[in-house]
Amino acid sequence: MARNPARPRTSRPTSGVTPGERFSLFKFFGGVWGELRRVTWPSRQEATRLTVLVLIVSTAFGIFLGLFDLGFSELMALLAGT
Repeated sequence: MARNPARPRTSRPTSGVTPGERFSLFKFFGGVWGELRRVTWPSRQEATRLTVLVLIVSTAFGIFLGLFDLGFSELMALLAGT
């Protein structure tokens, strides 16, 4: 297949380390710390509200799956004749 000359070739994203450079644990954790400082953290009220929401949805979904499993097992018991 021929290359399309009108479309420029895109380069792959770089990892930030040049081929001749060695990996530095200090640079790595410095980069992690720098990214963590730029994160927008939720307020205590928002975190609490979202945690309660996750617990409610998880409980409701667990009850739904439990009832579905109970009904399915009863159906299988009827079909099996036991």
